[in-house]
Amino acid sequence: MDLRLKGKSVLVTGASQGIGEGVARSFAEEGCNLHLVARSGDRLSAIKSEIEGSHDVKVTIHAKDLTAAGVIDPLVEAVGDIDILVNNAGVIPSGSLWDVDEAKWRAGWELKVFGYINLTRAIYPRLKAHGGGVIINNIGNGGEVFDPKYVAGTTGNASLMAFTRAMGGHSLDDNIRIVGVNPGPVDTDRIYNMLKKRSKDLFGTEDRYKELQERYPLGRPAHIHEITDLIVFLASYRSGYTSGTIFTVDGGIASRRSVI
Repeated sequence: MDLRLKGKSVLVTGASQGIGEGVARSFAEEGCNLHLVARSGDRLSAIKSEIEGSHDVKVTIHAKDLTAAGVIDPLVEAVGDIDILVNNAGVIPSGSLWDVDEAKWRAGWELKVFGYINLTRAIYPRLKAHGGGVIINNIGNGGEVFDPKYVAGTTGNASLMAFTRAMGGHSLDDNIRIVGVNPGPVDTDRIYNMLKKRSKDLFGTEDRYKELQERYPLGRPAHIHEITDLIVFLASYRSGYTSGTIFTVDGGIASRRSVI
């Protein structure tokens, strides 16, 4: 299937690992030029070298902390005209209301919630002036499964879902599509760290985390490509009438009303 993405310019935040790294590689396979943003300059440099060594695309890296004051506008100026923004940066800490104090809660939201909002605010007018584009918000199924042991995350993700629908409901008036993706558990270090923490809470040891993993559909988390392939498709012209909606990819977990 030709997605007609070759030559498009894509900005990916949180691109040094996990889904962000995976989606960058997936867009590169489609012939897209990349702007990759993350705090880890060394890791971004390694990814840039690997991608440019195997694909005929240009990769520009931006080693920046998106929570730092005054960083968004200079980043947008440095990136210039793009076609696609993938908001992906940030991890909101797990835990109950009493585990996650105000400082941790605010820090988690600063990058993932306000980071998505602030970058969208800065990029949207440039996309409009450029003739249109796509914004994909990688959110998480915690916004649909209201887990009190992930209270900061479920609240933040639900907020980003509402933000995506509110903006994407009218953005096609400006030839801009805004879409959300809600992954469930994905085969990254983060999910295993969360399972180990939950195992310790439930059983008093981290060693039984595989018992929790076995409760997932198919007994495993999603493969990264099962998320990134969807994101790339949603960014393409073949999904050109899609905006203001959320796609959940969690093997049915949200329908079970339980995260594990």
